[in-house]
Amino acid sequence: MLLDVDAVRKRFSSLGRGFAFLDAPGGSQVPDEVGAAIAAALRDASGNLGAPYETGRRVEAIVDRARADAGRFLNCSPDDVVFGTNMTVLDFTLSRTASRDWKEGDRILVSRLDHDGGVAPWIELAADRGFEVDWIGVTEDLRLDLGDLERKLDDRVRVVACVASSNAVGTIVDVPRVAELAREAGALSWFDAVQYAAHEPVDVQALGCDVFICSAYKFCGPHLGVAYGRHELLESWRPYKARPASNHPAGRRFEPGTAPYELFAGFSATIAYLESLGGMEVLRAYEHELGARFLAGLPDSVELYGLQTMDGRLPTFLLNVAGVPAKEVAATLAARGYGIWHHDTWYSLGLREKLPYPEEAIRVGLIHYNTVEEVDGLVAQLGSLAR
Repeated sequence: MLLDVDAVRKRFSSLGRGFAFLDAPGGSQVPDEVGAAIAAALRDASGNLGAPYETGRRVEAIVDRARADAGRFLNCSPDDVVFGTNMTVLDFTLSRTASRDWKEGDRILVSRLDHDGGVAPWIELAADRGFEVDWIGVTEDLRLDLGDLERKLDDRVRVVACVASSNAVGTIVDVPRVAELAREAGALSWFDAVQYAAHEPVDVQALGCDVFICSAYKFCGPHLGVAYGRHELLESWRPYKARPASNHPAGRRFEPGTAPYELFAGFSATIAYLESLGGMEVLRAYEHELGARFLAGLPDSVELYGLQTMDGRLPTFLLNVAGVPAKEVAATLAARGYGIWHHDTWYSLGLREKLPYPEEAIRVGLIHYNTVEEVDGLVAQLGSLAR
C-alpha cells in the first residue's frame, strides 16, 4: 500500500495554512477527526465510570475501546496497558512501584542516548533510596554501546532503562538485544519509546521488553501517555492507588484517580487514523524515503551529528549550518514558513557531553504528513543560509 500524502494532509486543518511543520519530535500535528472525537466525548460522555445510567456506559465503552486499541498498537493484551499523563509521569510512577522491594546498593543503568524524562525518575529514586545509577556509553557514531552495557551488567543491576530511539539524533537502539542482556542478568528492561513508537511498527512481544512507554502526541494523537507492562510484573507489583479503586484489569491498578476519558476517545481516533493509512509499516517506508532525500540533499555547509544514512535511525536529524547560530537559523526559517527548533541539550543531558557544537543545534523531524516539496524547500533554505 502506497501513502497518498495529499489525501492525508486534507485531514489536518493545521496543514492547510502554508506553513511546513518539520518539528515532529517536539509533537506532531493532529488530524481533525481526533479533535472531533475528543469534543464528542466531552459532549456525550462527560461523567465517570460506574454511573448507573447511559453516560456511565458511554465512558466505559470509551475506556474499553482505548485499551483494545492500545493493545493492538503495541501487540499486547489490553489488560497490560497503562494510561497516564505522558511518558515522564508514567516513568516516575512506575519506577517507584517497581522498586518497592529493592535494597540499598542496588544498581540502575541508564544510557547517554536518553531523554531526561527517562533518566531523572531513576536519579531521584536513587537519591531517595540509596541506589546507584550508572551510564551506558555511546559509540563514536552515537549508537548505544552494547559492549559497555555488557561490561556494566552484574547481579546488583535491577533495571536497564534506555530509549528505544534518540529524540535528539534519531538513533534506533537494538531493543531486543538490550532486553535479552538485561534478562540474562536478572534485570528489567525498561524503554522510553516516545520517538520510536511514532515512526516504527511496535510489537512488544517480539521486542521482549518488560516496560515500554510512549506518548500519543508524537504520533498525531492527544497529550496522553501509554505504557505496556509485562503481565506478570503488573500482577506482582503493589500499586500506589486509592484502595477502593478497581484492581482489574492489571494495567488499571497503576492509573490513580479519574482518567481524562475524552483523551482516551481521541487516542482511539488516532489509532483508527493510523490504521486507515495502512499502519506503521506503510508510514515507516514513506518516512524513510523522505529522510533519505533530506540527507542526500544536504549541502556541505551543514554539519549532521550522528548517523549519516537512514540505516539504524529515524527521520530525526540534529545539525548546524556553518557560521550561523542555531537560534538565528530557526528564526529565519520560521519567518520563511518552515518550523524547526533550536536547543542546547534537547533534554539528552548525557548525550550533550558527546556532541561537538558549542552552544545549540537545530533539529529537523520528519513525519508521514510531510511532503517531498517541504523537504526540498528546507534543504534549499539551509543551503542559502551558510556564511
